[in-house]
Amino acid sequence: MKSGSFMRFVIRILAVLAVLAFAHGVSFAQTQPAAATPAPPPEKVKQLLDLLNDPEVKTWLETRPAAPAAGQEAPAATNDVTDVEALIRSHIGRLKDAFVRFPQEFANASDVASRDLNSGRPGAVLSILVVLIGVGYGAEWLFRRLLRRVRGGGATSASEQPLRLLSDLIPLAVFTLASAGLFLAFEWPPLLRKVVLTLLLAFVVFRFVRTIARLLLRPDGTASQGQPRLVEIDDAGARFWYLRVQLFAGIFMLGWAIASLMPQLSFSGDAALLVAYLFGLGLLAVAIETVWHSPARKIAPSPIKAWLRTFFLVILWLMWVAGFVGLLWVGIYALILPTAVTGVGRIAEGLAGRSEATTLYATIRNVLIVRGARAVLIALAVAWLAYIWKLRAAAMGENPTVEHIVIGLLNGIIVLLIADLLWQLSKALISHHLVHAEHTGGTAEEVARRGRLRTLLPIFRNALAVFIAVVAVLTILSGMGVAIGPLIAGAGIFGVAIGFGSQTLVKDVLSGVFFMLDDAFRVGEYIQSGSYKGTVEGFSLRSVRLRHQRGPIFTVPFGSLGAVQNMSRDWVIEKMTLTVTYDSDVELARKLVKKIGQQLAEDPEFAASTLQPLKMQGVDSFGDSGIVLRMKLMTKPGEQFGIKRKALVMIKKAFDENDIKLATPMVQVSGGGDDAAAAAARETLRKQKLAETEAAAAAE
Repeated sequence: MKSGSFMRFVIRILAVLAVLAFAHGVSFAQTQPAAATPAPPPEKVKQLLDLLNDPEVKTWLETRPAAPAAGQEAPAATNDVTDVEALIRSHIGRLKDAFVRFPQEFANASDVASRDLNSGRPGAVLSILVVLIGVGYGAEWLFRRLLRRVRGGGATSASEQPLRLLSDLIPLAVFTLASAGLFLAFEWPPLLRKVVLTLLLAFVVFRFVRTIARLLLRPDGTASQGQPRLVEIDDAGARFWYLRVQLFAGIFMLGWAIASLMPQLSFSGDAALLVAYLFGLGLLAVAIETVWHSPARKIAPSPIKAWLRTFFLVILWLMWVAGFVGLLWVGIYALILPTAVTGVGRIAEGLAGRSEATTLYATIRNVLIVRGARAVLIALAVAWLAYIWKLRAAAMGENPTVEHIVIGLLNGIIVLLIADLLWQLSKALISHHLVHAEHTGGTAEEVARRGRLRTLLPIFRNALAVFIAVVAVLTILSGMGVAIGPLIAGAGIFGVAIGFGSQTLVKDVLSGVFFMLDDAFRVGEYIQSGSYKGTVEGFSLRSVRLRHQRGPIFTVPFGSLGAVQNMSRDWVIEKMTLTVTYDSDVELARKLVKKIGQQLAEDPEFAASTLQPLKMQGVDSFGDSGIVLRMKLMTKPGEQFGIKRKALVMIKKAFDENDIKLATPMVQVSGGGDDAAAAAARETLRKQKLAETEAAAAAE
C-alpha cells in the first residue's frame, strides 16, 4: 500500500473511531436513558406489583381487547420535519440539563466512589491497577524470554509473518491472563470488581491496537533489517502513523471506560453521553491535526482536500451530537469502507507472503486469505449495521415492512459476499488448470486431455458465472420477502417465448453443446468447415473463433459449422508424387527415397514429429512425359510441411547424384501450323501450372 493510500485508510478509520463506538451509545441512550442505581420501590408500588401478578388480573388483562381511548388516535410515524426537530430539541435539552446538573452529580459520584469503591482509602483502585499491571508485565517478560530462547534470533521473512504475528500477540494474552487471573482470584465488592475489570480491559485493548500497528508499520526501523513491513510506507511515515494510532486508541479506550462506568457511580445517562461527546471532540481534534500534518500532504499539498476532510469530520461529529445515527452510519461507511476493504486485502496479501500461486493449494489459500479477509470485514460492518438498525427500529417503532426490507438488503449483502467468494475461488481454480493446460509435452493422452480442458473450461466458467449470479439474485429477493416461485415460473414461460422468437440463437447454443460433447475440436486445433478454416482460438456460448493461417479471424456460429474436418487430431498422412523420365532406374529411386526417409526419422529436428518415415509406394501411373512415382509420410498434425520441404530438397540432390532425371513436359509443334495441337499444348501447360500453384498453396 502506498503512503497516500495508507494515509486515507488510517485517517478514515481512526478519525471516526470514536464515532463508531459511541454512536451505539447515542442510539441506546436516546431511546433508553440510563438512570442511576434505582432505589427500593415504595410500599404502595410493591402492592401494585403484587396485584398485577395475581392470576385473575392477568387473565382479565389478556382477554380485554386493546383499543385506543376515546378521541385518541394511533401515533403517527415520526418522519415529519417537525417531529425530527422536536427530537433534536429534546436531545439537546437533555444535554443542557445534564451539563447544569453535572457538578451535583459529580459530588454524588465522589461520595459513592469514596464509600463503595475505595472504602475510605483514596487511591485504592489505582493501587490495585498498578499491582495488576506490574504482575502482568512480569509474566509477559518471562514468557518473551523463554520464547526467544526457543525460537532464537534472526530476521523474519515474508512467509513467517503469521508466526511473527502470533509471537507478538501471545505475550499480550499472557499479560491479560496473569493480571485478570490474579484479580479474579480474590473476592472484591461488586462495584470495585466492575471498575477494575473495565479499566483493565481498556488497557489491554489499547495494547492490542498498539501491537497490531507496530507489526504493520515497523516504526522502529526493523523493516530495513530483514523484517518486512506489511504496509508500503517509509520510516518517517511509519513513525507518524504509529504515534497517531496510539493517540487515537488511548483517547478512545479511556473515553469508553469512563463513559461506561459513569452510570455505576450515580451519574445519569445524559451526563455519560455528554462526557462521551467531549472525548469525541478530542478525537476530532487529533483527526484534524492528522489531516493537516500527514506525510502525504507534504509531498502533494492540497488545501482544498484538507478543508473538505476537516469539514466532513466536523459534520460527522455534529450528526452524532444531533442524534442522526442513521445518517451517521451512512457517512461512516461511505468514508472508510471502500478504502478499508482495499487496505485489508493488501495486508492479507502481505500476511500470505505475497507468494505466487504455483500450486493448487497456494491458489486456494491466496483466494481464501485475500478475498476472505475483505468479505469478513464487509460482513462485520453489515452485522453491526443490522444490530444498530434493530435497536433503532425497536426504539422508534419503525414500520415492519420497512424493517423487513432493510434487513433483507443487509442479508443480501452477505449473500453477495458468499457468491463473490465462490466465484473468485472457482475462477482461480479454472485459471490454474488453464495455465497448466498450456504446457506442452507429455504423452498423447495427456496432450489430448489438456486440449479438452482448454476447450471446455472457458465455457464452464461462463456458465458457472451465470448460475452463481442467478442463484444469488433469487436468494436476495427471497430474503426480502419476494415470492420467487411465480418469478421462476414466469421466467420459464418468458424463456420459452424467447426460444421461439430466437430459434437461430438456440440452434447455435445447442449445436455448440453437442460439438463439445462430441469433442469435435479443441482450442489450438486446425479445422475446416465449408469455406471456413483456421486454428481454433476460443469459444463463446454461440460461436467459435477461427484464426486463418494468413491472419484473419472468422467468428462462426456453431449452427453454421455443419460437418467439421479436424486436421489436428492424432496424425496426418502426406502424399507426394514425382515424375521421372522413362529411362530412369525406378528401383534405385525407391531405395534412395527409403534412405532419405530413414535419415529424416533419425534427424533430431524431425524425429519427434515423424510417426512413419518417408517411403515410396511404387509406380502410380505412366504420364505423357515420364513415370509418376507416389510417396507417403505419416507425421503429427501440422508437422508434415516442414518434413516434406526437407525431403524434397534431399530427393532432388540424391537423384542428381545418381543420374535420375525428373521429367519435364515436352511440347512438339509441327511446322504445318496445326492450330488444334497448339491449343491442346497450351491447355496442358495451363493445367500443369494451375496444379503446381494449388500444390504450393496447400504446402503453405
